[in-house]
Amino acid sequence: MTVYLNGEFMPIEQAKVPVLDRGFIFGDGAYEVIPVYSRRPFRLREHLERLNASLSAIRIDNPCSHARWTELIGKIIDSNPWDDQGVYLQVTRGVAPRNHLFPKGLTATIFIMSDPLVTPTRALIESGAPAVVLQDFRWLRCDIKSVSLLGNCLLRTLAADQGAIEAILVRDGFLTEASASNVFIVSNAVVLAPPKSNLILPGITYDVVLEILRANGIAHEVRPVTEAELRSADEVWCTSASKEVLAITTLDGKPVGHGAAAGKPGPAFARIHRLYQQFKATFMRAPDAHGQP
Repeated sequence: MTVYLNGEFMPIEQAKVPVLDRGFIFGDGAYEVIPVYSRRPFRLREHLERLNASLSAIRIDNPCSHARWTELIGKIIDSNPWDDQGVYLQVTRGVAPRNHLFPKGLTATIFIMSDPLVTPTRALIESGAPAVVLQDFRWLRCDIKSVSLLGNCLLRTLAADQGAIEAILVRDGFLTEASASNVFIVSNAVVLAPPKSNLILPGITYDVVLEILRANGIAHEVRPVTEAELRSADEVWCTSASKEVLAITTLDGKPVGHGAAAGKPGPAFARIHRLYQQFKATFMRAPDAHGQP
């Protein structure tokens, strides 16, 4: 695997950072994960805009222009063997003596790598996935895509302990998101999505799903969703760069939905999954190399 670290491309085994890098000491940095289909980064502009928003929120000057990020990401994609990739890029504040106060004048650490992009299998798409509902105990700036992910990791592990693929999170009686994805529900033929706020990550796939809903005249609302609505929903979906759109068919071991359809991916999911795949296919045929269909 070829990676990029602070101006150099190298095998991942050679990549090293100082122990006083604030990303190591404090988790002081931000990151992005960009899906790549047929060697083309998906929604690159939006991912880079979100990275810039996260860096601005934590007072790190973006070390690269859009053009430079595009160049570096393209070289990483070309340097690795997979047609479909997940490009991970991370910016930390840099190296400094350990002090909670943000130091000034540091040189940011830039790291980029890529892995094969693993999306849900056909079997998982057809069966749906189990999830559990947990209290969202993370910090109050979940809109920042921070490398400080201990809360998310703990919640995801608590879900795995119960045989679930995701932890769907509630705070003060309302749905926020999942440990590594956004969440939609379907209730009475209307798709419901929690609004963007400081309590959820502004998902790129979340935005694509909303675009698809609007473009196809599918009834939907962006509004606060209660825990009671989540637990009584006809359908529940998770969305992310790697999950794309995935049906959740059990919550806390109980089937999602009602009647004969309970515990199975529902008709709204089947439609949105098909439309999402069509959206991807359009993107892959488009001439714009910056990830815009």
